[in-house]
Amino acid sequence: MKRTLEAFSRRAAAAAAALCMMSGQALAIPAPVAGRPVDGAIDLQAAATPAAQNIHDFNNFILFIIIGISVLVLALLVWVMVRYNRRANPTPKSFTHNVLVEVVWTVVPVLILVLIAARSFPILYEQERTPPTELTIKAIGNSWFWQYEYPELGVQVASNMLPADDSQLSAERPYLLAVDSPIYVPIDTNVRIQVTSNDVIHSWTVPSFGVKQDAIPGRINQGWFRVTREGTYFGQCSELCGVNHAFMPIEVRAVSRAEFDRWVVSQGGSLAQAETPAVAPPAAAPAEAAPAAGVEQPAR
Repeated sequence: MKRTLEAFSRRAAAAAAALCMMSGQALAIPAPVAGRPVDGAIDLQAAATPAAQNIHDFNNFILFIIIGISVLVLALLVWVMVRYNRRANPTPKSFTHNVLVEVVWTVVPVLILVLIAARSFPILYEQERTPPTELTIKAIGNSWFWQYEYPELGVQVASNMLPADDSQLSAERPYLLAVDSPIYVPIDTNVRIQVTSNDVIHSWTVPSFGVKQDAIPGRINQGWFRVTREGTYFGQCSELCGVNHAFMPIEVRAVSRAEFDRWVVSQGGSLAQAETPAVAPPAAAPAEAAPAAGVEQPAR
């Protein structure tokens, strides 16, 4: 009997230890990876630009308003069902209007919309205006890959999704997001992104940047971003553009200025093209030729 109890105790302890280990694994939250989706996450991707951070703050602000409205409506519904059901109120009231209630449910939503507008309009303005930029990137949508041009640097990049069996794929560069030729941008630099398309409508979208610009044939849409921390950031085409719409990812690497300059040189670009050329002084007017000897000059 004693041996049986000891064996049972050992098995129970082993089972408890295994259960604790499994619970620890189940509760373990993977470390956030900047710029890409994370399994089990419930929040937006980490913001890498001031614009994206403003969008996140606005989202949280709206979330509290939505929760408040939902709780209020639920409380009113419960109160009406309990207070005015047939058993508690067998003789219903006969009125059809209540001026105070009608004023409240008109004025309060208007005030809420004004409050939302006061927070959203400055964010829209910051997104739509283009401050002085130091770098321009032109993103051209094709079926189904992205082509990039750095007009000021003389660099062109064609970016295709890596196939499922490519050796470059890893946990940090997952399938359906990693590309064969990512683009580079320097951190703490205002970057203008010009987006267009060669065929159908695409959409250049990087959630961590807070940028989503439609690529429309024959038109150039423009946005901007300023990445504040180094890392690799992923996005995807966000417009239903055809059968391979799901295989048109975006990969942007934000690096230091020195590393970005090295990448430009490795791509055959020229850093000198990014410098503003000096304005040449105006050419001096040719001096009037001296009159030839013995030639009479007309009177002025």
